[in-house]
Amino acid sequence: MRHFTTLGVLPLLLAPALPALAQEQMISITPEQIGQIFCIGSLGNDMSPVWGVLSEDLTYLLKDASARNNEYQVAHPGEKSPLGDGIPWRSWPDYADGCTVGEPSEAELLTRETNLLVRVVINYTFSDAPSANYSDTLILLPAYGENGPPYIWRIHDVELGDGSTLREFIHAAFEE
Repeated sequence: MRHFTTLGVLPLLLAPALPALAQEQMISITPEQIGQIFCIGSLGNDMSPVWGVLSEDLTYLLKDASARNNEYQVAHPGEKSPLGDGIPWRSWPDYADGCTVGEPSEAELLTRETNLLVRVVINYTFSDAPSANYSDTLILLPAYGENGPPYIWRIHDVELGDGSTLREFIHAAFEE
């Protein structure tokens, strides 16, 4: 017959407490880190990392727009599709060889409940043409888990330098 030692039984006794411990230890990505992820995607010409930090509704909007764009291409071969240059993650499609994150700024956004809205400025630079440098702004909102706080920052929209937003561009691209 085997005898259980205290050390052998301890993991079995603590296992039910792991979800609570994990929740207490939850670490949220900061708004500045979200901006850094955005810059990494932009500089690498691969926005895959950014998809993981988008809000649920922005993810849905962009996936739906991509699907509609593909349908348009099939139905209208040879014509430029509404997203012919891809998703407009930034004001200009030209490749910027520099990207830095500005200081996040917080403001309260009044909706049904008071939520926190954070703006993160993304500065794009061109080493060969400094006069072409520009900035866009990420709009971040908190997303709450099933059990409420702590919240996780998510990109809700991108304010483009021309005064429009990513969401507005997508909606306008598919207006009938």
